[in-house]
Amino acid sequence: MDTLASTEQSKLSSDWQSYLNEYIVDSAQRSIIFWDIMRKRGNGYIEHIKNGQPPVLRFNYEMILNGKNFKRPVNYALVKITDRRRSDKDDHKDKETQDVYNRRHDTVKRHASLPKRPIIIIDPRAGHGPGIGGSKRDSEIGMALENGHPVYFILFYTQPIPGQTLADIEAAEIKFVEKVNELHPNADRPAIMGNCQAGWAAALLCADRPEITGPLVLNGAPLSYWGGVVGTNPMRYKGGLVGGAWVNSFLCDLGNGIFDGSHLVAGFESLNPANTLWAKQYNVYANLDTEEERYLVFEKWWGGFFLMTTAEIHFIVSQLFVGNKLERGQLELRSGEKISLKNIESPILVFASRGDNITPPQQALNWIPRVYSSVEDIKRHGQVIIYIIHEDIGHLGIFVSGSVAKKEHKEIIANFDMIDYLTPGLYEMIIEGDVLKGDFTARYEERTLEDIAAMDDGIKDEEDFSVVAKVSEANDNFYKIWVSPWVKSFSSELSAEIIRNVQPLRMQRYMLSDMNSLMRPLESIASIARKNRKPAAVDNPLVAMEKDFSDYIVNVLNIYRDHRDLQQERLFQMIYGSEFIRMLFPPDKEEEAPKEIPECEREDYDKRMLPLEEGGIAAGLIRIFMAIAKIGHGIRRRHFELGEEIAQTHKVLSKLRPVQFKKILKQQAAILQADEDRAINALAVLIPDKDDRMDALGIAKRLCLVDGVYNKEEEAMIGKIKKAFEL
Repeated sequence: MDTLASTEQSKLSSDWQSYLNEYIVDSAQRSIIFWDIMRKRGNGYIEHIKNGQPPVLRFNYEMILNGKNFKRPVNYALVKITDRRRSDKDDHKDKETQDVYNRRHDTVKRHASLPKRPIIIIDPRAGHGPGIGGSKRDSEIGMALENGHPVYFILFYTQPIPGQTLADIEAAEIKFVEKVNELHPNADRPAIMGNCQAGWAAALLCADRPEITGPLVLNGAPLSYWGGVVGTNPMRYKGGLVGGAWVNSFLCDLGNGIFDGSHLVAGFESLNPANTLWAKQYNVYANLDTEEERYLVFEKWWGGFFLMTTAEIHFIVSQLFVGNKLERGQLELRSGEKISLKNIESPILVFASRGDNITPPQQALNWIPRVYSSVEDIKRHGQVIIYIIHEDIGHLGIFVSGSVAKKEHKEIIANFDMIDYLTPGLYEMIIEGDVLKGDFTARYEERTLEDIAAMDDGIKDEEDFSVVAKVSEANDNFYKIWVSPWVKSFSSELSAEIIRNVQPLRMQRYMLSDMNSLMRPLESIASIARKNRKPAAVDNPLVAMEKDFSDYIVNVLNIYRDHRDLQQERLFQMIYGSEFIRMLFPPDKEEEAPKEIPECEREDYDKRMLPLEEGGIAAGLIRIFMAIAKIGHGIRRRHFELGEEIAQTHKVLSKLRPVQFKKILKQQAAILQADEDRAINALAVLIPDKDDRMDALGIAKRLCLVDGVYNKEEEAMIGKIKKAFEL
């Protein structure tokens, strides 16, 4: 027995010695290669700067318009993505070619001659550079190309043009959209996809010039900056804890009139210390044989720090994040011109995630019940609003994750045409299917404002933020009057450049690069380690212990984060909930209704009914088609095919361009939704001639007889049309 036990003990000791030897070799090689990857990150950062920090796009592009050449120059440009995944000869016809194409195909089905609408993608300018929305093949740009859309991208440069403002940028973006419309005159108006900060910028654009834009997609975009759940969303407290916008004014003065975007990146990194200080690096260390390329591509974007003017960052912080003026309809890009989100005419699609700690669903969606009093109000304004909620993806994953691109973004883009035909209202887009197989189905379920409110814990906590806005304004004014002149007098371009270069996020990249002579030998040492790579076995207990230790560190840092966030939240509530502060800076109360209510705000206003008697015979015929389709709760295939045949052969409808036909179709569906009886009675105004009325009635009967016999509802509709026509 003693001999057997001794043998087993000896074997166990031998196994552990084997595990230890294997692990030592593996961990030593990983350590060498890990630090070489850090060296590559630093070298990549320096190389990126030398090249002017171009976009991190994985797609080729060509310049269309450069904002630097505008009368009011800005550091923005419009480019066209030139990569094509498939050959579409008719995708990018110019105006003359497209007109010839349409004339030659008059006898072909209408939708076959309708070119794909262009898509314009805008990445956030929130400390980083552009391109993250197209840094992978499986991305927003990739999905748009797969669907055959012409794709445009709005990029920006590192250095802002001195004196540029958000109003100048918005004016430039309007020119970009107008140019895209000019390049695609026969297509639907371009869809605008805005990621994060670019989302609210895109919303401003669509609200200011609704007639030139198509569907608006807001990906992880904050429009309700005070929204959030107590104990869950700590980032919204940061502005109040530092006293508001004066800090940004101070940083701009130190930067000689320029704000360094690395400060914003540092703020993002501080939200999750476990990831910043440990998990991100450990993931590379533990999986460096597969993670190196992905990590370096991401870090190239994450470490690409871009700059803003004082006017830009001050407007963003004071007017949007602290002031929350966008959702309240008080935002003025130009003096005296307030921008209302109610002005947006095209469908709005909001994509948010419960796992997003930067733009939680409350900040992405709460503007809807603030701007609109009810779903009926949304309908009366002829608006279609759709939202998608992801359960766990993080903020960057909303527009970076490959799985999200292959599911949510793919379906969003594929359903642009379907969205155009939805009647006004509030919907949730639910996508079901298998990401691996790429087989999805999307459906739209009607929602109420209560469904959005249920995601929040009430709006009582937002009262404190109205106090923050007033404290911020007072602090900022005090700083500008008494402190700013002194800071500016000691600042210069040289001092600003020194401060930027010693910023910790930049310094860590400089120090871990070939600029540091101690790092240079790593290249050859790491090359040897890669050639002789001997990874430890998956079942090596020391590898499992290493992962357990990593999890322990992450848990400790998460406990620290949660405690820190809780204390910051309590401090915020203690300061801005105190009676003394509220006596000096009273919170906003509900505004009294103005004596003269604008027409669009009156309860009897219904935007859908404005074109009730406009459009002539074409509008009348399409209204009849939609009224009969409405009986069957939607356009059935038989209705669609017969409608196509009539549209191609009718003397009036056949002259309509596809875009015009689609616009009238959507318009008539909204009118019927608003008041079917008035819509049918108005047919007599649209079709005054008796012969045309007989023709229209005959079309109505043909549409009702697609099943071979009238049902009761169809008989009633024919009766209404005959009565309206007095036949």
